[in-house]
Amino acid sequence: MTEPLAFLNGRWIPASQLAVSAVDAGFVLGATVAEQLRTFGGKLFRLDEHLARLEHSLEVVGIEPGMTLREIARAAAELVRRNHSLLAPGDDLGLTIFVTPGIYPAYAETGAGGPTVAMHTYRLPFRLWAEKYETGQSLVTTPLRQVPSECWPAELKCRSRMHYYLADRHAARVEPGARALLLDRDGRVIEASTANVLICRADEGLLSPPAARILPGISLAVVGELARDLAIPKAERELTPDDLAAADEALLSSTPFCLLPVTRFDGREIGGGRPGPVFAKLLRAWAERVGLDPAEQARRFAGR
Repeated sequence: MTEPLAFLNGRWIPASQLAVSAVDAGFVLGATVAEQLRTFGGKLFRLDEHLARLEHSLEVVGIEPGMTLREIARAAAELVRRNHSLLAPGDDLGLTIFVTPGIYPAYAETGAGGPTVAMHTYRLPFRLWAEKYETGQSLVTTPLRQVPSECWPAELKCRSRMHYYLADRHAARVEPGARALLLDRDGRVIEASTANVLICRADEGLLSPPAARILPGISLAVVGELARDLAIPKAERELTPDDLAAADEALLSSTPFCLLPVTRFDGREIGGGRPGPVFAKLLRAWAERVGLDPAEQARRFAGR
């Protein structure tokens, strides 16, 4: 096999043949529940936690996938096992699992059928963040707001992300290479586009927005575990843009890159414009936990 495989409704198919119908509700309505995972050394990281979050999201949306979590886990592990063998030594994969309600009845000439359950892998695009472990990420506040809980609960992991797209476009116009910081309607910090936000203050330690107001990030939970092991205080409280601007350090956590420093916010430097010591400690601890240095791996494969 020279082409990666994908999984679609119980079938193994070439990845190039994976497609969702133009009348699937996931495409028509954006009604897609999804989980994004990555491997370290070819092994899926925190699969159980991702599947538990997937299960909750499916319950929120009311989709019965027709597969048990155990069956999804087995298929995910098998897909990664097959596709990882195509990589160069030391490289790693991203894995996407997504579920939709299936064909949108208003557009279907026949019976709606069952849900769409699919998985695919891809080589992690390290080029997008390899340099940022050293230079840091810029954030820009945008007028776009996070979707309020009156629309859908914060813990729902879904693909309806037009607000991310528009916010990132705005951020890039303000400062090329910047990502969007999303606030709620009251101006409180919620998250960056596709990443959780933390700040570090010498007198308080690590701080993140209240868990009930944000997506429960798997990587954010890992940061909490590492902070506990390192005796770094961590707490939750409401954060404002002023808190972020005045922080000693700011961090982003997300599955693909694990952890990145934020060194600029709304055109001003954070922490002197350089990654700080808490970030360095956490990244070293992350590397020890997974058996490889995420920053070194990203630099190594950024050019492929």
